[in-house]
Amino acid sequence: MNREFSMKILKKDIFGTVQNILTQEGIAPNEAKAEANLIITEISGLRIEEILAGKSISDNAELRILDIARRRAETGAPIQHLLGFAYFMDDKFYVNKDVLIPRPETELLVRAAVNVIRKNLTTEAFSGTVNVLDIGTGTGCIPIEISKALPDVPMELMGVDISTDALRVAIKNMEALGEQRRVIFRKSDIFKGLRPIDKFDIIVSNPPYIPISARETLQDEVKNFDPDLALFTEDEEGIEFYARILESAKKHLKPKGYVLFELGFTNGVSQSVIVSKIAENYGFTVQFMEKDLSGTDRVIGFRLP
Repeated sequence: MNREFSMKILKKDIFGTVQNILTQEGIAPNEAKAEANLIITEISGLRIEEILAGKSISDNAELRILDIARRRAETGAPIQHLLGFAYFMDDKFYVNKDVLIPRPETELLVRAAVNVIRKNLTTEAFSGTVNVLDIGTGTGCIPIEISKALPDVPMELMGVDISTDALRVAIKNMEALGEQRRVIFRKSDIFKGLRPIDKFDIIVSNPPYIPISARETLQDEVKNFDPDLALFTEDEEGIEFYARILESAKKHLKPKGYVLFELGFTNGVSQSVIVSKIAENYGFTVQFMEKDLSGTDRVIGFRLP
């Protein structure tokens, strides 16, 4: 098939062509449709309605669309890696193999942190500048979106990560979204890179929570492309990092400070009960629990009495 003929086919039904490429390699039809729409609109710079109404897509854009669809089908790489970004809370975040792709569930953690800040602004607990720490920041999406949601609140937000490569991505996102005035990033293995004087009103984290022994149960798209550092724990319950954070959190929390976690699963069961017990052993009290759309415990908030 020559280039001119292949371009005519693509132009005739670009949505159908891309969906067929994806479904022929086993991608579910609904997922293939959503991904086809994303690839086509992002690469062409046009809305779906404009394309369906006959607005022309350039030949170069169509060739790139076809190339991305084929690479997605052949390699199984996440569409976000092929495009170079992921949407999170309506913003574009740069992503690559060095960071976990932001998931919709993490939006619950961001909203919970924003609600805690708003609730405490009029209390003595959060007087002056509000300080927030995000542990295992990855793309930086959590502190960046907390900052964006509260533009009029005096805040200083810090994201830490053990991965230098992840921090490069976080800094790129911070600059692209214009949050360099209030958000900073630092290399640290949990609290090890912090100073004793670094104190926070809220510590948030979406830590690794999948036991390494469960690796082969994961989807290929996750286990083959997301960074191991952001996914796996060495223990069998997936609670290693929750325990490490809670053990030392008091040293870096202001009086009546909060710790907020996104929760994972162990053998299909939410880790909320076991994480709550660990927190109580370290002197924290449960303040709230939030469920995801499936009705499973997803975000939990603790506070120092």
